[in-house]
Amino acid sequence: MRKITLLIILFLNLSFTNSYSNNELYKKIDLFGEVLEKIKEDFVDDVNESEMMDSAINGVLQSLDPYSAYMSPELFKEMQTDTRGEFGGLGIEIGMESGLVKVIAPIDDTPAAKAGIKAGDYIVKIGNDQVQGKSLMEAVKLMRGPIGTSVELTIRRKNVKKSLKFVITRKIIEIKSVNSEILGKSKNLGYIRLKSFNENSDKQFLNIVKKFEKDSKIEGYILDLRNNPGGLLTQAINITDFFLNDGEIVSTKGRKVSETRRFFAKKGDAIKGKPIIVLINNGSASASEIFAGALKDHKRAIILGENSYGKGSVQSIIPLRNGGGIRLTISKYYLPSGDSISEVGVTPDIVVEETEDNFKINSQSDNQLNYALKLFNS
Repeated sequence: MRKITLLIILFLNLSFTNSYSNNELYKKIDLFGEVLEKIKEDFVDDVNESEMMDSAINGVLQSLDPYSAYMSPELFKEMQTDTRGEFGGLGIEIGMESGLVKVIAPIDDTPAAKAGIKAGDYIVKIGNDQVQGKSLMEAVKLMRGPIGTSVELTIRRKNVKKSLKFVITRKIIEIKSVNSEILGKSKNLGYIRLKSFNENSDKQFLNIVKKFEKDSKIEGYILDLRNNPGGLLTQAINITDFFLNDGEIVSTKGRKVSETRRFFAKKGDAIKGKPIIVLINNGSASASEIFAGALKDHKRAIILGENSYGKGSVQSIIPLRNGGGIRLTISKYYLPSGDSISEVGVTPDIVVEETEDNFKINSQSDNQLNYALKLFNS
């Protein structure tokens, strides 16, 4: 234990002396060392000192924000490995909130979405394991497993008194990021559903727009970003740029100069000023919020639906000398208005909450899409 405490002192001394007085820092180090000694001497059960230190490191990171986390060498290697079909997932984007795993969004046509998992659900139990006290990466590891095997998730849902249980079968998650069709009574509306901002999403999106503009008498567009958890910043910028002639799209601000940047639209609107309605909900996060927020600030689109998730930060995966790594927030997004998305999200111009019973995106029960269609037809 003395050796562990000495390592902690060296680490903290190198890392924090610039922002914390030496005297106060050493008091905290002494307190931490004392707590470790008491645990080793008096705790009712034997403790794994390595796991305890991992938990302490992870506690520091999770105290910063819901998205920063520590990965042990084993977990980091597993997360970096190309599984090549050996492992399957459930199809949900998750984050941490108040020590629980929160569903940012279920991904369309995945086991989680088909089972009925919703944006905003809290996962309190994975199989027989309580989530409280586990890191985000530990929760991810519990949900992954061999293809065809099942895992039970215990969920707490807003406005539902009892916990809900879902048994979900794992599979390889393949995401087709862009779908489209022509809607409207006169078949004059281009509907594009963007499920994520993956590599090449911009090319798929632009090809659809070009086809609509060439082959159809499209008078307006409904762009559906509901349950889109985000993705690549470059893709969000490129797709937003299709609809703006000029002006700022988004800016990022961090402690390092290299993380502080501004991104602007290039001249040219791919649909020549035709009206746009953008659909968002609580599962629209990160890159989705950049897109919706920029079009709203520039008054280029009507935003309809529910308030977005509020994930306005950029994370970087940083390897560590022990073979592990950390997922660390390095900058935040800001909309053209200067507003931050973090913990706030994008507020729709027209609030339309999804109906509780049998709601399914792009179906007869989709009251948000139906509302958008009525706006165009009115």
